Amino acid sequence: MTTGQVLGLSCGNPGGSAEILLIEALRAAQDDGASVELVRLDDLRFDATPGEDDAEWFWERLLACDGWIVSSPIISRTVPGRLKMLGDRLLGPNADAAIIEGLLEVRRNGGEPAVPFRVDERVLRPRVAGLIACGGALTTQWKALALPVMHTLTFSMSIAVVDQMVVEGAGTPRSVVLDQDAVKRSGALGHHVASQLGKGLEDATYLGSPGACPMCHLDVVVLEGDGVQCASCGARGHLADGRVEWTDLDTSVISMAERRAHYSEIVETARAHAAQSETVAARAAAYSDFPVSHP
Repeated sequence: MTTGQVLGLSCGNPGGSAEILLIEALRAAQDDGASVELVRLDDLRFDATPGEDDAEWFWERLLACDGWIVSSPIISRTVPGRLKMLGDRLLGPNADAAIIEGLLEVRRNGGEPAVPFRVDERVLRPRVAGLIACGGALTTQWKALALPVMHTLTFSMSIAVVDQMVVEGAGTPRSVVLDQDAVKRSGALGHHVASQLGKGLEDATYLGSPGACPMCHLDVVVLEGDGVQCASCGARGHLADGRVEWTDLDTSVISMAERRAHYSEIVETARAHAAQSETVAARAAAYSDFPVSHP
């Protein structure tokens, strides 16, 4: 039997289609022996003064989990703004495993970080994730950005996405129950997440549907002549006979190699700017008295 904690984040209406799929996934993980917890994004406050809202409450739950399943409705091709706000408040540089790894090394060597990021060693604990995006449209163009945006919730902490799914045709409240294949598929996602608990980015096995990119397993790309960049994670390749040959996976933001390089870039930039702090202050002062309208 599986052991470990799975955190479920419901990002749609309480009792709605996205939450129904999430509950099915959590029940499957629970059947495999995992402890599960369901949190509704609608119940969390992120618009108050830091320290007075629910950001830290959720942060502690995220750090305590071994697996994270996020289920979101699709709105205007992507996900709700509150989910993006969650990522902006808690994740990014403040939760980047490569940055925290580097800052801990600075402290072990007796120094102090040059950049004011949170240093929480618990971020480095191995975690896996499953992503569920649920929409009403039957055509791909209305769903294409949902999973790429959801991936931004996972790469900074090096959470390995082991399964992901997009559901279509659930355009009225709770109507996903009419699609028993989708319900069954979300249960499989829950089993997949449970099967990988305790594993991290380097050793977790991706069990979802294959995609074009070998890093994020999605199909959203940027064409640069005959060059190709994954628009979701940044892996690079080129076109050959109508197919993508991936040539540099270290440029993917999922890879620790890219994020370690990014950490070095951040530190070097901070040092360069610190040496010109008086110039920055003097030039920025010219913008401080521009009139601002208030509600």
